[in-house]
Amino acid sequence: MVRRIGRVVPASKNVKFAGDAVELNATFLYADLANSSKIVKTLDQRIAAKILKSFLATTSRLVRVRGGSIVSFDGDRILGVFVGSKKDTAAVECALNINFVVREVIRPKFESKYPVVRRASFSISHGTGIDTGKVLAVRAGARGSNDLIWIGRAPNLAAKLSDFRGSSARTSITPSVYKKMSDSVKYEGSPKKNIWKKHNWKSLGQNIVVYRSACTRKP
Repeated sequence: MVRRIGRVVPASKNVKFAGDAVELNATFLYADLANSSKIVKTLDQRIAAKILKSFLATTSRLVRVRGGSIVSFDGDRILGVFVGSKKDTAAVECALNINFVVREVIRPKFESKYPVVRRASFSISHGTGIDTGKVLAVRAGARGSNDLIWIGRAPNLAAKLSDFRGSSARTSITPSVYKKMSDSVKYEGSPKKNIWKKHNWKSLGQNIVVYRSACTRKP
């Protein structure tokens, strides 16, 4: 396999199907709509579809506005990739924007329009996980039906962190992201206050340090 260094997120067509791999230093954002099974099971299919479409469309736009690329949809989840010198700050800013839109726009909109959503035993919510690091992009599947897959810790851990929703915090990031992002997404208020809390999280038998925040940022 020939490994070449990439500086932009590759398109599937630009990676050969056999013997080719692009090494990329990137930050991965994984956003997941919470309670999707309950939404589909409890609500009318048309309402459920509108909620999922609203979440995915809004999240996609925010990823692109912040300079990221959409590389995967998986039901109620979306995977965005950020590259460049400000990739960590851009990804975190995007996550805070997503939190704002879900809490202040999507949830109130559907609860106001549909009493069944307002009365449900769950609320429209989400989780976003972010990690950064080196990955390999390779093309996998069958000829005529294939796409890029991402080999490395960052996309996998970002996906796991999107499920970490034990409190009001909706954004979870790794220490690698926390150390590299700018103070503009680390502090708020006057005097400045750190919006992130450090947690110890156990996953697959390992204790992992995670930084979490419940804060929002208006896009």
